[in-house]
Amino acid sequence: MGSWLDNAIFYEVYPQSFKDTNADGIGDLPGIIEKLDYIRELGCNALWLNPCFDSPLQDGGYDISDYYTVHPRYGTNTDLRRLFREAHRRDMHVILDLVPGHTSDQHPWFRASCRGEENPYTKRYVWTQDKTQCFDLKRPGGDQSSNIRSFILGVGERDGLCAVNYYTCQPCLNYGFEVVSAPYQSATDSPEAIATREAIQDVMRFWLRMGCDGFRVDMAGSLVKNDPDGMGNVKLWRKFRAFLDAEFPQAVMISEWGRPDLSLLAGFHMDFLLHNGPSHYLDLFRVERPYFSRSGGDFSEFLAVYRRNLELTAGKGLICIPTGDHDMVRMAGKLDQEELKIAYAFLLTMPGAPFLYYGDEIGMRWVEGLTSKEGSRSLRAGSRTPMQWDDDVNDGFSDARPDRLYLPLDPDPDRPRVRAQMETEGSLWREVRRLIRLRLNNEPLQSGARVEFLFAEKNAYPLVYRRTGETGSVLVVLNPLGQDVECTCSLPELGEVLYSNHGAAAVRDGRLSVPRASATIFRCATGGI
Repeated sequence: MGSWLDNAIFYEVYPQSFKDTNADGIGDLPGIIEKLDYIRELGCNALWLNPCFDSPLQDGGYDISDYYTVHPRYGTNTDLRRLFREAHRRDMHVILDLVPGHTSDQHPWFRASCRGEENPYTKRYVWTQDKTQCFDLKRPGGDQSSNIRSFILGVGERDGLCAVNYYTCQPCLNYGFEVVSAPYQSATDSPEAIATREAIQDVMRFWLRMGCDGFRVDMAGSLVKNDPDGMGNVKLWRKFRAFLDAEFPQAVMISEWGRPDLSLLAGFHMDFLLHNGPSHYLDLFRVERPYFSRSGGDFSEFLAVYRRNLELTAGKGLICIPTGDHDMVRMAGKLDQEELKIAYAFLLTMPGAPFLYYGDEIGMRWVEGLTSKEGSRSLRAGSRTPMQWDDDVNDGFSDARPDRLYLPLDPDPDRPRVRAQMETEGSLWREVRRLIRLRLNNEPLQSGARVEFLFAEKNAYPLVYRRTGETGSVLVVLNPLGQDVECTCSLPELGEVLYSNHGAAAVRDGRLSVPRASATIFRCATGGI
């Protein structure tokens, strides 16, 4: 793992919604540069930027038409280089969103691939002449891979169908098929599959030379098709990793995969727990009764999956648990400001790099009733509204007319704002900053230290776990419930209280007594009680 990643705390910026500096209603790169000191003051020392490249914006920029050029609405390549430079000057790092599995259907590669005559891009994408593919992906002898969502027909001069990864505007790049079961499928070592990998390596090389520190990789486990056990994608990413090790050994790679047992084997430094799939991540913050709410929920199913991943990754624990991201409803939709404080005590004391989605540090809410914007659909649009900086025009996001904003502001007059929370003792913003400082100042709370759950029973509280690093260990005790609780578990000898919120837990008559809605973090002494 790169040395700076050991104690990295990421801040995810959705560029079009963060800060507008030219009054067009859309956030831009100069706006991010302007707010670097704010992000650093919060305590975050790394940025993840969602795609800011040229795009027809049918999927919020995840449909890229030019990997080498910043979209004009965000600024220029020179602005992005300046962002890298200004971040580094503040001892911060920046990773970009790499989208290697598909392009926009407006990309020059795809336009060339659609031509009737053979050319170097004819096999850059996954094409088939079998028109039955568009009706049934699972038919006997057909494409058995969930890595292809559908096929599109009737594009360009070419007589055939092209596979797509997500929306119909996102044709699949061709990295080959791990199991070749039809004539149209290329092997993973075919010249066209190798050419695709080398083309994306060129893109990575360009931005790393510009000053980028690495990439968060979109849909990382989907590039190789017909890959039933995922090993085809593992082998592909190990080739990418070998390229990086040879030319950019400090480049960080974080995957959107949701399979840390595969992604870490593939050479990624960390993997995201996804909100879809089997992780039970939503049980903690976003179901009808979240675990981190006063009414209580269940931690056990999340823990079972998490422990299994720890075993599969030899206890590395490099599994990122984000506050949220641009694809899911915000935590504040289910948790109030006080409940969020306990949730943050969990998120900022677990292994793997924490990822804070912009605005989550003040409890920005998901906005209901919005129409789809640039392919967001209403669900995702509600989590992409403008950052709420202060009580100035448009909450300090933009000087544009309100009807020209990228998305409308949260209409609630009591919506949280950065400036007010920075000035208010006990605010969520101040609590988040306090927890971040605690993590940065205590190595056992950082990314690579081990975790051991001491009390985490089904439908029960508190949650008790120990983090152990090279310099010692700390004990974390969390009780989101609206009532005091007690438990009996094997505890280390407790030393100094490093952090408490709403009262500190204590040992009484051999039992751990934990106040309602509280978080306590102890430095552990040697031995046990």
